[in-house]
Amino acid sequence: MRPIRQHVRGSRHSRLAAAGVATATAALLAAVLTPTADAADGPTRATAIDHATSVLSARAQALGLTSAQRAEVRDVIVDADGAQHVRYDRTYRGLPVLGGDFVVHLAPDGTYRSASRATTSALSLPSTTPALPAPKAAGLAVHALRTAHPGQTLKQITAKPQLVVDALHGAPRLAWRTNAVARDSQGNPVARTVLTDATTGARIDAWDSIETATGDGQSLYSGKVALETTVSGSTYQLKDPTRGSTYTGDAENKTDLCFFGICFVRAPATLFTDADDHWGSGTSADRASAAVDAQYGTNETWDYYKNVHGRNGIAGDGKGSYNRVHYGNGYNNAFWDDSCFCMTYGDGDGSTFGPLVALDVAGHEMTHGVTSKTAALNYSGESGGLNEATSDILGTMVEWYAANPSDPGDYLIGEKIVRSGFGQAALRFMDKPSRDGNSADYWSSSVGNLDVHYSSGVANHFAYLLAEGSGPKTINGVSYDSPTYDGSTVQGIGRDKVGDIWYRALTVYMTSSTNYAGARTATLAAAKDLYGTGSTEYAAVGAAWNAVNVH
Repeated sequence: MRPIRQHVRGSRHSRLAAAGVATATAALLAAVLTPTADAADGPTRATAIDHATSVLSARAQALGLTSAQRAEVRDVIVDADGAQHVRYDRTYRGLPVLGGDFVVHLAPDGTYRSASRATTSALSLPSTTPALPAPKAAGLAVHALRTAHPGQTLKQITAKPQLVVDALHGAPRLAWRTNAVARDSQGNPVARTVLTDATTGARIDAWDSIETATGDGQSLYSGKVALETTVSGSTYQLKDPTRGSTYTGDAENKTDLCFFGICFVRAPATLFTDADDHWGSGTSADRASAAVDAQYGTNETWDYYKNVHGRNGIAGDGKGSYNRVHYGNGYNNAFWDDSCFCMTYGDGDGSTFGPLVALDVAGHEMTHGVTSKTAALNYSGESGGLNEATSDILGTMVEWYAANPSDPGDYLIGEKIVRSGFGQAALRFMDKPSRDGNSADYWSSSVGNLDVHYSSGVANHFAYLLAEGSGPKTINGVSYDSPTYDGSTVQGIGRDKVGDIWYRALTVYMTSSTNYAGARTATLAAAKDLYGTGSTEYAAVGAAWNAVNVH
């Protein structure tokens, strides 16, 4: 079918004074710069921000806000009953505060209920002048990037330090956050973010910063699928105006050219066009086949978040993203990039991976975008594992939501893209994560030291147990056998409820520093909101966390 219209929305952000600036002025700015909610009844996004602005002024001291700080709205959730949840990022003397994020929870009438804070430490520094110079911080980050890729010849290495206040790792301190980027020997992008104490030069933390994962079309993995397209003259464009003008383009086997964390030249996204609105052949010989999968994955992810959770697009603002397929040569990865608000897919090397455009991969990677616009879970330690698990859990929910007979729902991650050279049937297994040889089934004090793709196993296992329960069973033709840490028997409550609980916990209660204990608290709070503390669902959340040793 031909498209109808493109959705256009205004800016999502506004700056609010924390203390020492008139509430009326801040409220006026919020109202001017923030779009109204889609709902006609009840509090709008703008009124929720007005209410929160008043709370910030009245409760600045209790929230740890001072005249040296400013707060910026990141996201707004308005519940069906009118309760409001306004999420903020924070700066200190103009510097971003890692771990400064917080959520203000308001009653339907706008009065204060509570707040979720990434850190409660007092935010005060003797100076914002670093003792460690920026070039030294850059050099340390480049060394960390080389160390993270032993045996690789890295090219086009750049590193640009940014001065920040780190409140994620204990007492607040001045730090350099440096994103070091380069190309590996095959020209594919690699990146590592290094957090360095700006006074002593000691490394605080480091993590990989590329987050790894109607016409009709013949896809590679999902069979024949319907596609909304755009007519331009005598041709059709693979561009969907019913979903924020999302589109898919050909990267032409090129890669991005980035320096100091800024991409000056990006691989193209040459819009796919077609003469008859029938796209692809279902084989890799036709470059449009992978594009069909990518566009379909975008559509199903968009629909899942909108129809199930009421979220209008990845950022919640109706804005569409775009896809690039055929990125690089034999590139064994797919990634979401906030800076371009886009998804990028490699073709795989053919022996380990095929084209990485499967439905659950799309759902996984685009969920990184949702996380970045909501809880912004720090991509290291336990919070990094929760970041990855969020994408696995909600990406899996996208696959179940789509109900595609060619790619039926399951609790396997990436099963369509693996090839014989990979050596196992999927990237990850939610019923028993350790089946991949690396992931953790249960929490321990050392789980935060694992790669985030493996520490995610604890939350993935929790989600499976909560949805389906423990023990052996066959679901949609796939055999599972999920154990528990304490030998307990867990009764599942169904995957739809798990998706609802996790999404609410992510968007309302989790913050950048949330760890596994915090995730238990957040999901219990979400279950309380949705079902009540005396409900079967609330009890099941606690039992499932116990079963993976999170207390």
